[in-house]
Amino acid sequence: MREKAKATTRNPVRSRVIALIGGLVLSGALAACGGGGGDGATTGSVTPSSPAADSGKILFTSNRDGNVEIYVMDSDGSDQGRLTDSPASDFSPALSPDGSTIAFHTDRDGNFEIYTTDADGKGADRLTEEPQVDAAPVWSPDGSMIAFHSDRDGDFEVYVMKADGSDQIQLTDMPSSETLPVWSPDGAMIAFNSDRDGNGDIFTTNADGSDLKKLIDNAAADLAPTWSPDGSTIAFHSDRDGNFEIYLADVGTGEVTRLTDDPATDSLPVWSPDGTAIAFSSDREGGADLYVMEADGTGVTRLTDAEGTDTQPSWN
Repeated sequence: MREKAKATTRNPVRSRVIALIGGLVLSGALAACGGGGGDGATTGSVTPSSPAADSGKILFTSNRDGNVEIYVMDSDGSDQGRLTDSPASDFSPALSPDGSTIAFHTDRDGNFEIYTTDADGKGADRLTEEPQVDAAPVWSPDGSMIAFHSDRDGDFEVYVMKADGSDQIQLTDMPSSETLPVWSPDGAMIAFNSDRDGNGDIFTTNADGSDLKKLIDNAAADLAPTWSPDGSTIAFHSDRDGNFEIYLADVGTGEVTRLTDDPATDSLPVWSPDGTAIAFSSDREGGADLYVMEADGTGVTRLTDAEGTDTQPSWN
């Protein structure tokens, strides 16, 4: 393991990055949004022209029924249903590439650990067992590995493990927070957030932790990267223009394009499987709900409209 470099001066961005770990959307904690009470079958204001029509399933988290659980819906916002039912909080759902298993993090055993459950929400297998936080699991494209972040080393770093929880390996080693990893579509690279330079930036590395590169160099917070299916573009949210909006970055050039322009908070973008649309969380109509738009930012459509907070979309 490499010797840790000298820490850089921190700023409040680190707190915002870490806030995403426990399932907080930037507009506030799920648990602080008040009891849910919404019906699991509640649908949003979706039209037949939605860019998400007939494009798979979207997993998400919601406290509409009182505590934070994992839900699923069709990509047009229809057929919304609850998958997990635990007195604890379940966050960051990610469906395996073969569609059989959901990885997520939960505090159902006292602190945040990585679990898997069947795609229908039945059963639960614990993959990590540390006194610290293990969170934000994501599958490798072939389904053999899971990347996640953990503060078991004293600060948040990126780790990978086999899909059964074995062979847990630390990839990053800095005195900063390295969080929210995501695999490239070909499995060769991992993008993640880091505040090693004093603000939230997006870095990429080979899947073995080598060849570290900063994708974007900006004084603002660039957070929650997610690769397009063709690997050419990373979507993320940033406050570089004053409030959090959705942006795209060209992986080859680092050129940034702004997609949303709203006085509210737009965050946590995810791509549709075919790369034609992006789902995201926003509080533009009051509470946090899920929306979808074309990949160029046009045609924004609301998907959920339930009492409580709907966030952390994962599109499969």
